[in-house]
Amino acid sequence: MLKKNDVEISWFAPICDGDDDILGSRNSNFKSNWENTSRIIKTADKIGYTNILCPSSYQVGQDTLPFVSAMAPLTKQINFLAAVRCGEIHPPMLARTLATLDHILKGRLTVNIISSDLPGNKLESSKRYARSREVIEILKQAWNREEIDFEGDFYNIKLPSAPVKPYQQNGGPLLYFGGYSPDGLDLCAEHCDVYLMWPDTENELTKLMSNMRAKALNYNRTVQFGLRVHVIVRETEQEAREYASKLISNLDLDFGTDIKNRAQDAKSLGVSMQSTLRSKSDKDYFVESNLWTGIGLARSGCGAAIVGDPDQVYTKLKRYMELGIKSFILSGYPHQNECELFAKYVLPRFNNIHFSKKLNRVPKATPNTPLGNGIRI
Repeated sequence: MLKKNDVEISWFAPICDGDDDILGSRNSNFKSNWENTSRIIKTADKIGYTNILCPSSYQVGQDTLPFVSAMAPLTKQINFLAAVRCGEIHPPMLARTLATLDHILKGRLTVNIISSDLPGNKLESSKRYARSREVIEILKQAWNREEIDFEGDFYNIKLPSAPVKPYQQNGGPLLYFGGYSPDGLDLCAEHCDVYLMWPDTENELTKLMSNMRAKALNYNRTVQFGLRVHVIVRETEQEAREYASKLISNLDLDFGTDIKNRAQDAKSLGVSMQSTLRSKSDKDYFVESNLWTGIGLARSGCGAAIVGDPDQVYTKLKRYMELGIKSFILSGYPHQNECELFAKYVLPRFNNIHFSKKLNRVPKATPNTPLGNGIRI
């Protein structure tokens, strides 16, 4: 049975340059470096967040997999969601790298599958997702079979799999995926465990989830749902809204566009959808109750934040849970401060909800299996 009240509350590691107190005004105190980002993760681990997303980018910052490996002995309970850009590493070596990380972390590894272009290269969307599908299939063979025996358009590999067995023997690390193109949605439906969405109106999120459930059912599978969203919580709604306005108070819109365009995914369908969402917002950039899209003026990717007092933020998250979203990857500017504020005002309110220390794969869909995609302990 899938438990209705299970939830994963996670934070974000700004290992790619972009952590600031005022968007568009670079502050060297928040530069992406080992000292800053490791402090954020150690704080999230101590406070009790479930997982931490470590992104992948060619922008000034740090490389994901070495960073996760270095953090492993410095943390006790938090899981690591390591972003992997498919195609950067030869798949059998990637399988071994991830298996090694999984052993170092004693099973605290999850993997975020990324299909965007490799830095310096350009490949049409359908081929990128075809390559990602081959990478995932090779990873699954490596982790679950005695031999890798794969023939595809990008890779032809026949190798014993003994050197790449992960710590997690129940199928290997869980695979998270975020994407909106038809090829991406199909890839997630066939192979991934958690579909990560960016902010949108509740009505649009419901449509996305319904579509994914139907696609997964075509493969006799179910997927779980996650939301990647920023958060600004203060004692009063007025304070939260004032802080949101302060974040973009010095932002030159042309400069903000330049910042966004530096990212590898700046031209993706998902980023375009975040811009469309912002175009529907009011003069203060609120598109619906407590959902503020101003952050997207200066950030590629996730472009909206839940803004409000503790009751409002908690209620918004509970509303998302009622829609079927059970995994939340939160962030804020600056990340250390907002990590602590959310933990102070909102995180304790989830004490009556079952935190999932580790998501489990949901069973394959059958006529008797409900498609409400909760998280099992």
